[in-house]
Amino acid sequence: MAEFDLVIKNGKIATSSDVFDADLGIIDGRIAAIASSLDNGKREIDASGKFVLPGGIDAHCHFDQPTGDDSIMADDFLTGTRSAAYGGTTTIIPFALQMQGQSLPDAIKDYHLRADGKCYIDYAFHLIITDPTPQLTGQDLPAAIADGYTSFKIYMTYDSLKLNDRQILDLLATAKKEGAMPMIHAENADCIDWLTSQLEADGKTAPFYHTQARPALVEREATHRAVTLSELVGTPVLIVHVSGKEALEQIRMAQNRGIPIYAETCPQYLFLSGDALDQEGFEGAKCVCSPPPRDEANQKFVWRSLINGTCQIFSSDHAPFKFEDDAGKKVNGEEAPFSKIPNGIPGVETRLPLLFSAGVMEGRMDLTRFVALTSTNPAKLYGLYPQKGSLTVGSDADIVIWDPDKHVQINNEILHHAVDYTPYEGIDVQGWPVTVISRGDVVVDYGELIGKPGRGHFIHRTKPLETLHGLL
Repeated sequence: MAEFDLVIKNGKIATSSDVFDADLGIIDGRIAAIASSLDNGKREIDASGKFVLPGGIDAHCHFDQPTGDDSIMADDFLTGTRSAAYGGTTTIIPFALQMQGQSLPDAIKDYHLRADGKCYIDYAFHLIITDPTPQLTGQDLPAAIADGYTSFKIYMTYDSLKLNDRQILDLLATAKKEGAMPMIHAENADCIDWLTSQLEADGKTAPFYHTQARPALVEREATHRAVTLSELVGTPVLIVHVSGKEALEQIRMAQNRGIPIYAETCPQYLFLSGDALDQEGFEGAKCVCSPPPRDEANQKFVWRSLINGTCQIFSSDHAPFKFEDDAGKKVNGEEAPFSKIPNGIPGVETRLPLLFSAGVMEGRMDLTRFVALTSTNPAKLYGLYPQKGSLTVGSDADIVIWDPDKHVQINNEILHHAVDYTPYEGIDVQGWPVTVISRGDVVVDYGELIGKPGRGHFIHRTKPLETLHGLL
C-alpha cells in the first residue's frame, strides 16, 4: 500500500451531493484515496466528530484594488488571503481592474505584481473591463480568456467603471464566442445619480441615505436589462451580489423561461439591514456597500434564493476600508455625504461561519447545499472544477475540517484581516473551521497559522461554459 503524506481519519465527509463516513488519503497535494479505513500516513489527523468539507472558494473579493480617489483598501493579498484561510477558504478570486485608458495586459501584469509572493492560498483573477476598445474586445480579451482568465466583470454603475448597453453587448458577444463567464453589477446609474442629487439638495446626506439613493427598484430595472441583453446575445451571465426580492424575481422569471442567468448573493443581505446604516454620527458608514442591505423582511427572500437554487453561489464581496483612517471610510471626512463614502465592507473570514451556523446548524439548508454554494458551484461557474471544489480522487487536497460544536462570538479582535471593524460584531455562531488544508499543506490549525506567504499558486482556469451542466 502506498504511503500517504497525510491521512484524515474518522471524519464525516460532505460533498455537494453526498454525506458519508470515510478516510481521505493525500499524496503530493492531491486526494489519492477515499476509503472506509486508511492507514499508512506519514501524518494523520483524527477528525472524529467533525465534518470534512471541500475548501471554500470565495469568488468575489477585492484585495489591493485601486479606487480612483484617495482611499486605500486595507487588505492586500497577504492579509486578505490570511484572513480567508482562517475562515475556511482555500481559493480566492479577486479582481484585476483595468483602469480607463489602461491596456488589459498591463492591468493583468499589475495584479500579478501585487499578488506575487504574498498569498497563503491559491488564487485566480476575474477581470474588470472599463475600457472596451476594439483592441480589447477583438484581441486582448480573447487572448486573456485563452490564457485562463475566463471571467470578467461589467459595471452598470459608478462613473469610473460603468459601461453603456452597447458596450455591454459587445462584451457579451465576446464572452459567447470565447466561452467566458461575464459578471454584471446591476444597478441603474442614472436613477442613482438623480436620486442622489435630490437627496443632497434636501440636505439628506448622512450614511443612511445611501440606502434611499439605491432602492430595490434601481437594482430590479438593471437586473431586468442585464437579463434582456443576455437573452439578446444568447450567452449566460452571472448577476453579482443580488440583494433582495425584486432583483431575485427578475432572475427567477428568466431562469423559468430557460435563460441561463446565474446569481450570487452575500452575507450582508442575510445578516444586515438598512438599519445598520442608520446609526448616530458617521457610524453607519461602516456598512455602506452597493447594493445596500435591505429591510429585515427582505432577508427571507434571499435565504429562499439560496435554498431553491435561484442563487448558485455565496460570496463575501470583501471590500475592505478601515473606519478610523484618513484613507478609509473617512477619506473625505466625517461630514462627507454618503455619495463620497468608499463603498464596501469586510467579510472574507466570516462568510463561511455565518452561513454554516445560520444555514446548516439552524436547519435552513443541508450540508450538501452549503458545500455547493460555497465551493462546488463557484468552481464550476468559474472554470476551477474538478481541480477545486470537490473531494474526489485526483482533485487538489483543499480540505477544511469543521467543528460543529464550536461556539464563537464574532468580534473584530479574533479576525485576521487588516480592517479595524467587522459589520458582524457580536453575532454568535455555532460551527467553525478548525483545520484548513491547501493542496495537502495544513495552513491553519486550531488558530495557529502554519502556512507561509507565497505558497499560494495562481490558477489558470478552464472555460466555465464546459462545466455548467446541472446548475440551473
